[in-house]
Amino acid sequence: MNEIRVVVVDDHPVFLIGMSALLDSLDGITVVGRAATVAGAIELVEAERPHVVLMDLDLTGGPDGTSDPALAGSGVEATRQIVARQPETAVLVVTMLGDDDSLFAAIRAGARGYLLKGATPVEVERGVRAVANGELLLGAEVARRAVTYLSAARTRGASVFPELTGREREVLEMIALGYDNATVARRLVLSTKTVRNYVYGILAKLDVPDRGQLIVRAREAGLGGEDAD
Repeated sequence: MNEIRVVVVDDHPVFLIGMSALLDSLDGITVVGRAATVAGAIELVEAERPHVVLMDLDLTGGPDGTSDPALAGSGVEATRQIVARQPETAVLVVTMLGDDDSLFAAIRAGARGYLLKGATPVEVERGVRAVANGELLLGAEVARRAVTYLSAARTRGASVFPELTGREREVLEMIALGYDNATVARRLVLSTKTVRNYVYGILAKLDVPDRGQLIVRAREAGLGGEDAD
């Protein structure tokens, strides 16, 4: 690849301009556009067909560019749509959101990399070049969190409910936290109908009559250790 073409997506003008300037200063990397909303990002990617998109997750603007608090975190949706429409484009998330839910939602949506905004210029450059080359890249702190989360979930979930699939255990974990189906769907980047079907399947496999008793059983098994937000 002779030149890596990049689009930067962020709703904070100072960060957007600063990141674009940094990338433009690097050999073999050119910023071909900037966007601040989901709609703007999707339109720009379709027009420019970049190799890499740097994506903030906490986009407070709605798909039409208007402010909508309910769509905070909509960078996940932007990632999902970009990957679906332009699978050859790699999305590298650069965000302040370091929690497990944001990380795994972004990866499930198709992101190839995840960095926190405290990343150094060297880390950002390495991330851009890595995802452009088809690699999966996580920042050091993000990688540690991912390993800890996956190890704990695998040990805890598989040992107490071996009859469930991995995705069913993810859904059960969130149910145990008290999330409703719509919230589970948003966090796992699934449709509400799909989550509902998973819940029915979990109830049947565990021979539990209703959601309330399912939550009790899951928490007794050690799932849902923290209260939902």
